Amino acid sequence: MTKLQDLFEEGGQSPWLDNLRRDWIEDGQLAALIGRGVRGITSNPTIFAKAISGSDRYDEQFTAAIQSKSPSEAYWSLVASDIEAAMKLLLPVYEQSGGHDGYVSLEVAPALAHDAEATVAAALHLRERISGPNLMVKVPGTKAGLVALRSLVGAGLSINVTLLFSIDRYDQVVEAYISGLEDALASGIDDLHLIAGVASFFVSRVDSEIDARLTEQGSEEALSARGKAAVAQAHVVYDHFRHLFSGPRWEVLAAHGAQVQRPLWASTSTKNPSYPDLLYVDNLIGPHTVNTLPDATLEAFDDHGKVALTIANDVAGATAIIDGLSAFGIDLEVVANKLEDEGLHSFAQSFDDLLIELEAKAAQLK
Repeated sequence: MTKLQDLFEEGGQSPWLDNLRRDWIEDGQLAALIGRGVRGITSNPTIFAKAISGSDRYDEQFTAAIQSKSPSEAYWSLVASDIEAAMKLLLPVYEQSGGHDGYVSLEVAPALAHDAEATVAAALHLRERISGPNLMVKVPGTKAGLVALRSLVGAGLSINVTLLFSIDRYDQVVEAYISGLEDALASGIDDLHLIAGVASFFVSRVDSEIDARLTEQGSEEALSARGKAAVAQAHVVYDHFRHLFSGPRWEVLAAHGAQVQRPLWASTSTKNPSYPDLLYVDNLIGPHTVNTLPDATLEAFDDHGKVALTIANDVAGATAIIDGLSAFGIDLEVVANKLEDEGLHSFAQSFDDLLIELEAKAAQLK
């Protein structure tokens, strides 16, 4: 048994890989990672920009695609090929888990983040374009994304809600997911078990932003509060998860096979080199959760990670840490809004930069 397998068997947490590269698909590395215990894959525009820009393995397909497609359309062809290949590798996990794991996440275009109707249309298009039951479409957890989430879950799609930074927004995401399941049931989808969902709550970026604000304060008390907020928020989110997916309303859906929308811990590589490299892994383990791990963090955990149920250790203490930030003038909603804007901008920039590169390459080939 590997540590990744122990994480699932003993900790109840599914390790997903936060990366996707064509060379890993073609040379067997991805299959080997799945064999070691990886149970899903997440991607985003930045990941694909790095993969496509840093490899010549896409050149032949791109050259053929631009004979009849725009560079933008060719991009989606490249992406769809990688996603479908990864889905095929993970299909046994999907089948063995009864649709619980084995998903590959693909994000809609970042420019649609504030347009619910366009997000729904784009997600439905991806679902039609990419064959296989284990596609999980990613939509951002913006206000428009909440509207799209309910509509898409109601239509029977499995959705990964990304870029969550606040507890309040997490609660709103759960409400949209549950409402979407209720809509699906009302529309005649009697068996809900094939609708899966995760809520991707970002952690390390929260500490990076709050630590910077505490460092500016400079007091001994402020400096001692650094490196604690992200884990504390995740612990409170998990406590909300356990309460929100219980009670009579949820029991009606569960009777029709509904899956809980699992909290997914994202951005789990440690940004501050003075912090333990597994700060956002070892401290966030618990049943019905996912941790999507960049490859370096995944290797670190498989080498020296500690499998123990840590996510519900001290909710009262976690709440106190969060409440205590107000004494330093830190408003977590302001922080969350800033991080959401930065995350959206980063993904959009990666997407736009790659399209510019592909347009230049297409011009050279014509």
